Amino acid sequence: MNKKKPVVCLGIMVADVVGRPVESFPDKGRLVLVDEMSLHTGGCAVNAAIGLAKLGIPVEVIGKVGNDAFGDFLLVELKKYLVGTKGVRRDETTGTSTTMVMVHPDGERSFIHYLGANARLRPEDIDFGLVQKSSILHFAGTFVLPGIDGEPSVALLRKARAAGVTIFLDTVWDASNRWMELLAPYLPLIDYFVPSLGEAQQLTGLERPQDVARALLDGGVGVVALKMGAEGCLVMTQKGEKFPVPAFKVQVVDATGAGDAFAAGFIAGVRQAWPLEQTARFANAVGALCVTKIGASGGIRSMTETLEFMDPGG
Repeated sequence: MNKKKPVVCLGIMVADVVGRPVESFPDKGRLVLVDEMSLHTGGCAVNAAIGLAKLGIPVEVIGKVGNDAFGDFLLVELKKYLVGTKGVRRDETTGTSTTMVMVHPDGERSFIHYLGANARLRPEDIDFGLVQKSSILHFAGTFVLPGIDGEPSVALLRKARAAGVTIFLDTVWDASNRWMELLAPYLPLIDYFVPSLGEAQQLTGLERPQDVARALLDGGVGVVALKMGAEGCLVMTQKGEKFPVPAFKVQVVDATGAGDAFAAGFIAGVRQAWPLEQTARFANAVGALCVTKIGASGGIRSMTETLEFMDPGG
């Protein structure tokens, strides 16, 4: 793999308004207080891109934001981390996608989400020249990209593979309940699939992690890395490799973006040509550090710092 070529993260771009701790949702007409409320970058494509940039990987984003203050904020933050934004389009009629993130005392979260400009991303908005020049395409946010979900995405993945680009895919929860009906045609085109266990269980209708991963491999995916939170991850491959990798123990402040941080770590390991087990352990470490601070990427550290965290005596 050409390490001079950037990674491209294509998908959802979101401004996150995060409040913590939220014990309960207020009754109608009532108010509850939180200790902290702040604005952060969010959305799978943005989170993974910033994670990669903090790990020292050159990266570009393709997506859509509104011509509004939230859109301005996302672009400023991406540029601050040296993430390329040539592929970001601005919509003049629809606001930037925004999520209210309510962080519970244990670090878990509840969300209220506005699709916004993400819903207006169309095939003609995607700069395929950027994709073609990349080493890896991380397709992040399937199921909430209605302008490209389905056949347009399949066509894009086919073109990217034909250009020699390695394909990663991550999904979000499918509120429309299409799941495998939509995703099945994608699977033979995916080199690395990094879904959460819960989403993968919904996709396959199965419960046991190894059964879930096997079903996805049978669908054509090259490598499946199931994100299992405090249980770490399970990696299985078409070559018959199977290994669980335990999570690192950290104090959880905010679990927002942990899955995207894991994806960034896994992409970084593949790009470095590390063995898969080492890659999975590194991805777990990036995800673990992510949850130690508020926001989707606040806790992510450099590659050197992450490796030191993994082996403090090394």
